[in-house]
Amino acid sequence: MKFDWSAVGDFMPMFWKGVVVTLEVLALGSLMAFALGLVWALAQRSSLTVVRWPVTAITEFVRNTPLLVQLFFLYYVMPEWGITLSAMVTGVIGLGLHYSTYTAEVYRAGIDGVPVGQWEAATALSLPRSRTWIAVILPQAIRRVAPALGNYVIAMLKDSPMLVAIGVLEMLGEAKQFAAKTFQIVEPLTVVGIAFILISYPASLLLRALERRLVR
Repeated sequence: MKFDWSAVGDFMPMFWKGVVVTLEVLALGSLMAFALGLVWALAQRSSLTVVRWPVTAITEFVRNTPLLVQLFFLYYVMPEWGITLSAMVTGVIGLGLHYSTYTAEVYRAGIDGVPVGQWEAATALSLPRSRTWIAVILPQAIRRVAPALGNYVIAMLKDSPMLVAIGVLEMLGEAKQFAAKTFQIVEPLTVVGIAFILISYPASLLLRALERRLVR
């Protein structure tokens, strides 16, 4: 099969639209995953059983069910209960919620890795518990786990093509649209595959460099 370079040129306007949508979903989903993951991690350390157990059950359920099933549930089942979301919003919430359960474990490991002496020093200084968390514990914990959080951003990028199942026209969605119109599938898929490599591989190298710098 001959590779048609003219088809690549024809696909590029749609491709760049897909890139913008992919990056939007990735940025918003990452912010949600980081913020909600921290909430889960702190809630799971609560001394209140009524808080700790439900949060643990929710995170375990979300982490152990497929992302695609969760996307279908949010997009197709929630409207039956009167909650209708656009495909874009569903994609952001789906990715953010799913990966928040993983970032929660990363935060937990980072918090557990803070030396006991830091807690004791904060107590000796009579710091309020809220200030101990904000000024002493969380800055150290997040610094330790920043590379791991970055790895989940890359994982979210590689999972973003799943959003085409609910109608989000990210890179793969635009490739499918182009193929449906022109009956040329090899060229757009090749472009999308190369794009994922060009984004994810340099990002992984950057994270490795960051990790080496943080562990010094």
